[in-house]
Amino acid sequence: MRVSACGLTDAGRVRSHNEDCFEIDRERELYVVADGMGGHSHGEVASQMAVEAIRDFVRRAEQGDDTWPFTYDARLLRHSNVLKAAVRLAHDQVLTAIRQDGTLHGMGTTVVGCLVHDGMAAVAHVGDSRAYRMRDGSLELLTQDHTWVNEQVVAGFLSEEQARDHPLKNVVTRALGGESEVAVDVTEVEMESGDRLLLCSDGLTTMLDDRDIERCLQKQAGDLECLCRDLVAEANARGGHDNVTVVLLQVEG
Repeated sequence: MRVSACGLTDAGRVRSHNEDCFEIDRERELYVVADGMGGHSHGEVASQMAVEAIRDFVRRAEQGDDTWPFTYDARLLRHSNVLKAAVRLAHDQVLTAIRQDGTLHGMGTTVVGCLVHDGMAAVAHVGDSRAYRMRDGSLELLTQDHTWVNEQVVAGFLSEEQARDHPLKNVVTRALGGESEVAVDVTEVEMESGDRLLLCSDGLTTMLDDRDIERCLQKQAGDLECLCRDLVAEANARGGHDNVTVVLLQVEG
């Protein structure tokens, strides 16, 4: 099984600078999208710091570093534990940077990451950056947004339609750099030939609904770079209110 990947980030039509960051490490089959928050350059600092921390820990773990910073979760595969620990370490590094530099107070970042090993994708996320799987022409959301609005939907207090246009839809309840401790959601997904996995910031999903994304990813013609450009262009055509970042994976037998 071989995985090819492409990523693209864009400031959008409204924001003056881009606070998103992404990573594609083909050698280790690590893929990450981070969406920084905090205004000015602070969000950019947080997202870049998170991506680098995740990448560095995954590399150390691959090289046999047996220093395990958190409790090992026996319910998860080893590479899932590696990714979960990497995200928690990224959170700690963002917190440390804030404590050391008061001008960074208020910065944070959401993150979604994927680490592939032996045909199994570990997907970890904090915040409202998302992961999707496209299989046999159908799109499946693999993550649940850590937002106040989504919590109201899950509890039955808001409908999906009400949530989409709710004034508090962008209020996240979890982020790296927020509370002293962070809960990282991890999902293990078996991959099959023909699958496409999409990691994206909410700059895509606030402009496009799941049906729009599904239609874009159903296109068989064109390479991954073209598909990434199509997704970003469509988000910008709908208004481009936020930075938009996509990382797209294609599984081939």
